[in-house]
Amino acid sequence: MARVKLSSTDMLEKLIGFDTISHNSNNSLISFVQDYLDGYGISSKLIYDASKKKANLYATVGNPDIEGVILSGHTDVVPVKGQNWDTDPFELYENNDLFYGRGTCDMKGFIAVALAKLPEMIEANLSTPIHFALSYDEEVGCVGVHGIAEHIEQLDVKPKLCIVGEPTSMKIITGHKGVCSYHCSVHGKECHSSLAHEGVNAVEYAAELVAHIRSIARRMQKQGPFNKDFNPPFTTMHVGKIEGGTALNIIPNSCEFGLEIRTVPEQNKEDIMAEINDYAFRYLEPNMKDIDPQTGISLRETVYTPSFNIANDHEAVLLLQNLTGANHTEKVSFGTEAGIFHAAGVPTIVCGPGSIEQAHKPNEFIAHEQIVKCEHFLTKMLVTLK
Repeated sequence: MARVKLSSTDMLEKLIGFDTISHNSNNSLISFVQDYLDGYGISSKLIYDASKKKANLYATVGNPDIEGVILSGHTDVVPVKGQNWDTDPFELYENNDLFYGRGTCDMKGFIAVALAKLPEMIEANLSTPIHFALSYDEEVGCVGVHGIAEHIEQLDVKPKLCIVGEPTSMKIITGHKGVCSYHCSVHGKECHSSLAHEGVNAVEYAAELVAHIRSIARRMQKQGPFNKDFNPPFTTMHVGKIEGGTALNIIPNSCEFGLEIRTVPEQNKEDIMAEINDYAFRYLEPNMKDIDPQTGISLRETVYTPSFNIANDHEAVLLLQNLTGANHTEKVSFGTEAGIFHAAGVPTIVCGPGSIEQAHKPNEFIAHEQIVKCEHFLTKMLVTLK
């Protein structure tokens, strides 16, 4: 691609045009970004998944041997199936200073502004480099970013700051809860419903386990531990999907459900899972096996996104307060890739345009005012980094 200058909204229009729902490849979008960077003489490192159908991109503007700042965003978006959109979700539509499209808010808006600033970054001849870090499959468990984190850990000089541009209305987020998900399978014994006592009803045993999980969640809501910086200020837990059984006159031999836990820093998932496992394997499963030894329960972790927390007096936080003009910080309950960058040794803050209230919904949008705020933020950062 020849060297081109695109406004933030022009860049956003390009990015929205790529259908990067998580079950699709993001290679077309990554190729577009790679070509755009190449037009300015910026080389990119691509980190693929095993199938080569998805890729992370890591690129540096400036001297890579100097501590720099990462601008991080995920390229995948959530599905639109079953949602009632008024416009094509993969065509940018503007109305009353609102830009509609899947990913406008979460989080191609930030990526668009950051990429549109590339000519300004080059002209500034920065003494502190800027790193672009674009990942795949954030929406299905922060899968791709681990490859970027591994790359960073191998660098001789690590970046001194990472800004994850998730939608925060440009507020400074200095911590979020840990998020983990589990898949539970209950294996029962099938029989005719008139002989229910001879079977092992997988749905009912799953229901008992779900009820126990709910009792733990209620206890945590009432007794904590609490952290008032979060809303809600306690660990939450819920079963979001359950499936089992074939017909009412058949004792079901299988049932599966998904469990999600969002932990405050004062509580770890291992303690919660120990309590769940104790009930599942010391109480429920023995009763099942008394009828048929082949029955049982399995619990498997499917997603884990670590929490992160950075002190309010950290120099990275003070820098962003200066750039945004904010005099306070916040913490959020939704998970991001920040915990993974932070665990890789890079001080990390979440700050980006758009409101999380618009994310994942039909007619997702970002306000023009938010784009302008992000532009001013990055412009001021470039001046600071000269």
